[in-house]
Amino acid sequence: MSKLFEPFSVKNLTLKNRIVMPPMCMYCAPNGTPEDWHFTHYATRAIGGAGLIILEAVGISPEGRISDLDLGLWKDDQGVALRSLAERIRENGAKAGIQLNHAGRKSEVKDIVIESAEALAYDANSRVPVAMTTADIRETTEEFRAAAKRASDAGFDVIEIHAAHGYLLNQFLSPLTNNRTDVYGGTPKNRARFLGEVLEAISEVLPPEKTIFVRVTAEEYADGGNMPADLAEQLNFVKDIGNGIDAVDVSTGGLMPAVPKAFPGYQLPHAQIIRERTGLPVVGGGLITTPTEAEAAAAEGKVDLVFLGRELLRNPYWPLTAAMELGDDVAWPKQYERAKPRSSK
Repeated sequence: MSKLFEPFSVKNLTLKNRIVMPPMCMYCAPNGTPEDWHFTHYATRAIGGAGLIILEAVGISPEGRISDLDLGLWKDDQGVALRSLAERIRENGAKAGIQLNHAGRKSEVKDIVIESAEALAYDANSRVPVAMTTADIRETTEEFRAAAKRASDAGFDVIEIHAAHGYLLNQFLSPLTNNRTDVYGGTPKNRARFLGEVLEAISEVLPPEKTIFVRVTAEEYADGGNMPADLAEQLNFVKDIGNGIDAVDVSTGGLMPAVPKAFPGYQLPHAQIIRERTGLPVVGGGLITTPTEAEAAAAEGKVDLVFLGRELLRNPYWPLTAAMELGDDVAWPKQYERAKPRSSK
């Protein structure tokens, strides 16, 4: 069997393969709750054979959303609706993850006060955020706690904390956007403090066996910004807090308006460095489109899990056809068995 289709286990979670659909915003939830689109979209990828599906960024508060069309989890009724979505994913063969987020200065929600580590706008066309006080940080930490409890009660297998792509926790982690002089700024350890407090808070309301991922931006594509070794150092400060970090979902960019030079697997070296320096399992990828690229990433030990974003948007059944190409005999949905090729590599 190929490495890509080997099961992967952490804590009480076992994925049937190492293919992950990462969070990708759909921007179609005007009330913060899933629409028919979400049920069709996510269930189709589960039917298609992905091992883990992580929902798009879910706002922990109204002002924490990236846009006013994002999913939310600041109310109990949102948790009830998301429970149905998690069940739909699982009943179609995949494990269900959810990404909890606060957008900070990158929120585009109208008529709100946006917040960040300090009063620095994302770019010349963006609003200037308010620098968060200690009380603001504590309030937001409590919002992460409450959202994590709702997510766990809704039955999600993985809770992912979004500390990447220039959103609030990334804004605190980076020296480019955090020049605070209190306990939340200055040193790498202080800049990781907010993330550590969020991990501690959610651990108080999650079962010890619940799997926790953290998504990070391992390179900010700007002079003086964090690089993979910097993120590994910060993760080492917080990885054992509370129930601990079980895996790191490694991405890049988003903090500054910079465009990376992207190519198939361009984020894999960043993930490999974080894996080696933290000892934690990692999820990595970046424009991977072919089964051979995904298999190489897993087989060569660069990552433990491989995420495919755009490719799974194009082809929700990619895992089924990838298995055939790699010579693996995996189960197809019984409704589709008549279409399963009878010969393989």
